Amino acid sequence: DDRGFGFIQSDDESQEVFLHISALGRTARRPRVGDIILYESMAQPRGKVRAVKASIQGVASYSSSSRATSKRSAKHRRSGGRSRSFWSVSPYRNWKRQHWLLRKLIGLGVVGMMLLLANTFAPSFLTSRPNPECVIKGNISHNSQRKWYHMPGMEDYESTKINPGKGERWFCSEQEAIAAGWTKAPR
Repeated sequence: DDRGFGFIQSDDESQEVFLHISALGRTARRPRVGDIILYESMAQPRGKVRAVKASIQGVASYSSSSRATSKRSAKHRRSGGRSRSFWSVSPYRNWKRQHWLLRKLIGLGVVGMMLLLANTFAPSFLTSRPNPECVIKGNISHNSQRKWYHMPGMEDYESTKINPGKGERWFCSEQEAIAAGWTKAPR
C-alpha cells in the first residue's frame, strides 16, 4: 500500500499480473485482498504482464470534481490529519490536469507568434540572394497579393525586400520571372 502497487492472481493462475495504483484511475477506495479486478493486459519485457485500465468490481468510480472533495475527507480520515497520502494531489498537479487544453492552446499561440516574428524579421541570410548574378527581385504585394518583379534601377528596387518564407524570390532574367508568373512592376 505504501508503494502504490501490487499483484493480481489471474484466473488461469499461470502468473501474477502487476498492478500499479495509477491503472485504477478514480476509484472510491484502494484494492483489498480478495477484490476482483477487471483490467486489460499489457505485455512487458521478459514475459511479464501489466494491468492497465483497471477497475475494482463493485466499487464506484468518481468524476474529477467529486473525487477532489472525497479525496480530501478520505485522506483526513485515513491519515489522522497527516499530510502524506497516495491520493493527495498538489494544487499544481490538480491545475495541470484541469487546464491541459488551455496550456496546449497557449503553447500553440507562442509557437505561432515565434513563426510570425521570424517571418517578419527574417535575418539577412534568409533574404540574401542565392546567386549573386540574379538581381531581379520577385516581390508579392502585401495589399493585392500580386506578384511583381523589380529590375535594378526601377523606382522601388532599393526599398524592396525579398522574403523567401512568404514565397518571394530572386530571378536571373526577366524571362525566368515571367515564366514563373511574375509581372513587371509599374514604374
